Amino acid sequence: MSNLLAKLQPRGSQALASQDLSPQTHSYLRFSLGSQSALLPTQQVQEAIATPVARITAMPNLPPAMLGLINRRSRVLWVVDLALLLGLPTAYPNSQQYNLVLMQVGTVTVALRVSHIDGILSLPAQHLQPAPTHVPPGLVPFLRGCVRQDSDVLLALDGEALLRAPALQPL
Repeated sequence: MSNLLAKLQPRGSQALASQDLSPQTHSYLRFSLGSQSALLPTQQVQEAIATPVARITAMPNLPPAMLGLINRRSRVLWVVDLALLLGLPTAYPNSQQYNLVLMQVGTVTVALRVSHIDGILSLPAQHLQPAPTHVPPGLVPFLRGCVRQDSDVLLALDGEALLRAPALQPL
């Protein structure tokens, strides 16, 4: 019987089984929010762009994190200052353009203003750890976890949780 099962298994199935045990890697967009580095899963990122400040249309009576609206490829998107949304200190140089990360979760797309876009980072899943105790408690609901890299703690953000932030209701 075991000989029959061995014949029924496709060739290379042992190699496939060993691949399943290897650590899975995840891809993240790395960016800065002032002095804090953060990550967003690349499957939630449409694109990262720099846009002139003048292209943002300010809207009255919105929370401070809501910067206004932008028309991008015939779509109108909300622009959100991510550092303000998370309650982090902001230290943007006085520039004439914003660095924006277009995040899409389901059918909702928003533009997140960030200080600097640092590139793509691929990490094994086990590198994601629970938030350290020094992370402000108000930030914890927006985290998937943290990644320690050298002396930095990178905040791995959860796009779905960001869209549930009180300042973004109702979008």
